[in-house]
Amino acid sequence: MSKLTHLNEQGRARMVDVSAKGDTVRVAVARGEVLMNLHTLTLIKEGAISKGDVLAVSQVAGIMGAKKTPDLIPMCHPLLLSGIDLSFLVNEQESKVEIEATVKLTGKTGVEMEALTAVSLAALTIYDMCKAVDKEMMIGNIRLISKSGGKSGEFRREGEGAWEK
Repeated sequence: MSKLTHLNEQGRARMVDVSAKGDTVRVAVARGEVLMNLHTLTLIKEGAISKGDVLAVSQVAGIMGAKKTPDLIPMCHPLLLSGIDLSFLVNEQESKVEIEATVKLTGKTGVEMEALTAVSLAALTIYDMCKAVDKEMMIGNIRLISKSGGKSGEFRREGEGAWEK
């Protein structure tokens, strides 16, 4: 088992010092989903949710979430992100909206938490905007799909293919 890097010699939490690391291009992709009844999904597709364009607002929320990650997760470093993109896949067959976030920077630490936060905030926003018509929606399956850059190198989750965009 590797040493926990977020603990100091006294066993207390600390933010890891990354100043000795070199800058590398780092990219992380995360995905998640919001399951809902088919009526709700149809309303989203038709732009008929009374609060507005669900996916447009959710996209902005995801971007804002990625940028605010160090304000939400105590040991995350404030990062100068160079790119954040969110995509949505309306899956009528499984009655869900799938969310994918890609976050990029050139820096000393990774952007996995930013990508996961972007997906989470986008999913929460979908729930918030649609809860008046469907309180039984379920948010889930939030996971890291891939990451590149840094000392630990490449990671790609098995069985996760590319999306049709």
